[in-house]
Amino acid sequence: MLTFKPMRKLSWLFAFCLSFNFISAQTAEQRFLEHLSEHRTVGTTHFMQGISNTTTPLSFAAPVGLFIAGTINPDSIMQQKSFYSLETIVVASGAAIVLKYIVNRPRPSTQDSLIIPASDMGSPSFPSGHTSIAFATATSLSLAYPKWYVIVPSYLWACTVGFSRMYLGVHYPTDVLAGAITGAGSAFLCREVNKWLFKPKEGHKKFIWY
Repeated sequence: MLTFKPMRKLSWLFAFCLSFNFISAQTAEQRFLEHLSEHRTVGTTHFMQGISNTTTPLSFAAPVGLFIAGTINPDSIMQQKSFYSLETIVVASGAAIVLKYIVNRPRPSTQDSLIIPASDMGSPSFPSGHTSIAFATATSLSLAYPKWYVIVPSYLWACTVGFSRMYLGVHYPTDVLAGAITGAGSAFLCREVNKWLFKPKEGHKKFIWY
């Protein structure tokens, strides 16, 4: 009878290495957040909290503003872009909430007493919902208006939102990275879905921007 003890040992070794790498990464993240927590200043904390608080208002103001401008002009393409941006934000928000409760990662301060949160905490940590929404907004606007004066400030704001969540001690760096991927991915996904849904029929002209 054949046995696979060497393979079994290798599988255990592989699992151990993965666990060790995860623990090492977790420790590195905790040290980074401990450093941020230790070196906070009152002024910078207020600034970062302010940036963090802009996430939802600015994200929803962007599509609403586009829709109003497209209605006043009138400009049907601008209206389409406003709906696309709003769809992206909704999808990113939903995806982030679902992932939070699937992964169910504890907040940093609950695992390390040296990390002092400077902001309210609610749902689980992974991914960062604020970062997801910010990158959904930045990416959808950048795809809709691929101009440097849209792309640069949009992503500068989104990256600052992501950093603010770490600075305030409420998210790990990997939470923020996952949030950025979720938000940006939602923008590309929504664009492809819209391309498929609103593909012009043969013989019919349809003015769409996708």
